[in-house]
Amino acid sequence: MSSHLPKPPPVPAESSAIRVPPHNFEAEQALLGAILLSNRAYERVSEFLRPEHFADPVHGRIFATCGKLIERGQMANPVTLKTYFESDGGLAEIGGIPYLAQLANAVVSVINAEDYGKLVFDLHLRRELIGLGEDMVNTAFAADLDSSATDQIGTAEAKLYDLATTGQTEGGFEAFNTVLVAAVAAAEAAHKRQGKLSGVPTGLVDIDSKLGGLHESDLLILAGRPSMGKTALATNIAFNAASAYREEIDSLGRKKAVDGAITAFFSLEMSAEQLATRILAEQAEIASHKIRQGELANDEFERLVIAAQNLHKLPLFIDDTPALSISAVRTRARRLKRQHGLGLIVIDYLQLLRGSGATSESRVQEVSEITRGLKALAKELSVPVIALSQLSRAVESREDKRPQLSDLRESGSIEQDADVVMFVFREQYYLERAEPGRRPDEAEDKFNDRHARWQQRCEEVWNTAEVIVAKQRHGPVGTVRLSFRGEFTKFGNLATAGHYEEPGF
Repeated sequence: MSSHLPKPPPVPAESSAIRVPPHNFEAEQALLGAILLSNRAYERVSEFLRPEHFADPVHGRIFATCGKLIERGQMANPVTLKTYFESDGGLAEIGGIPYLAQLANAVVSVINAEDYGKLVFDLHLRRELIGLGEDMVNTAFAADLDSSATDQIGTAEAKLYDLATTGQTEGGFEAFNTVLVAAVAAAEAAHKRQGKLSGVPTGLVDIDSKLGGLHESDLLILAGRPSMGKTALATNIAFNAASAYREEIDSLGRKKAVDGAITAFFSLEMSAEQLATRILAEQAEIASHKIRQGELANDEFERLVIAAQNLHKLPLFIDDTPALSISAVRTRARRLKRQHGLGLIVIDYLQLLRGSGATSESRVQEVSEITRGLKALAKELSVPVIALSQLSRAVESREDKRPQLSDLRESGSIEQDADVVMFVFREQYYLERAEPGRRPDEAEDKFNDRHARWQQRCEEVWNTAEVIVAKQRHGPVGTVRLSFRGEFTKFGNLATAGHYEEPGF
């Protein structure tokens, strides 16, 4: 039985040809020639160009060797490179040692070296995009029961983000000397910064002194019982960090934070409007319930308007979507960093987040997944993440109500994954609810003495709060005392005289 199916139309010659990944060997040669002719050309491209960005591996090795020589203060030219490439088989295939001299002799001008470098880098990104696209297609076609479509989207998005920010889609080992340079640069930045901090300032002097600021890649847990002021302290820190934000433009025209931070606040408990009202009340020093109920005097309304104008351009972004999953937080944080920049993430609060739902057999496992995800997010975006957390009721059953690490609710992994664990404690809250009454058989003078001691203790802790640093991976633990003005839900620095001090920058 013969078939009479129509023959497919002939494939055009261009379509049948194998598509070669984009590259430009001439641009690579021109850049290397410019560097060999004038080593100053290397400085123009070394900030963004790496050996692996070259399409020709031999060109990448030549670039890497030039970099090592220049960084050691030596000349990089065909003569000095000869020793390193005499036994290089790859170089022999394209002309051997004379090829180095040809590169230098073929250069017309070194002025365009930076343009050549940017072209090489752009073509590298295109090749990486092609590889990423192929991986996405192959993964989507594969029938993998352990990897849902949502997981694949998250993985692809993470790789795209890495490609956009670092030029690579896969992590890997870094040479210690490279990491050491980054560590010295961070120390230098801290030395130059006004507050001498290596991290993002909280605006609260004693906390900054204890922590050294909020460090990149750190997960900080801020925990406390209800009414202790967790959200108020987190809001104050977010506001102070955003207020202190300063940036400068580097040699490539990119914005770089020199102080403070662009801040993302995920408010899963309060609406964005409620959070904004609270910040407004803190800064205008007006009780928030008076703002909500419209009970403002004329002078208070004027203060409110002035505070609103001052806050108008604050680099603080609020997301009040309820019951967010950890993957959604990651997606939105990446997007914000790509569009506006990002230096600090605050999450209020951890127990209101959702896990992926795929592997969480219990709430404890889900919280463990969430804390691991938050730590991974901090490392991926190189920003500090502050996550608020509830404490168990065990605190209330003890005579000393100060929290301990064992009070962290639902998961020991919170303590394990966190770089810093802090507790907010206000003794005033408990004292106000424990005014002593006179016992039936108690003498009046004994009762008066007991009541006087209670009153004296109330005066000592009035308008103060403690932040207990119970764990710190990079430094000491201990207790920091702050002022707390409950009517404005505002934390501040506690002066030696016991008076409130505004956070200063």
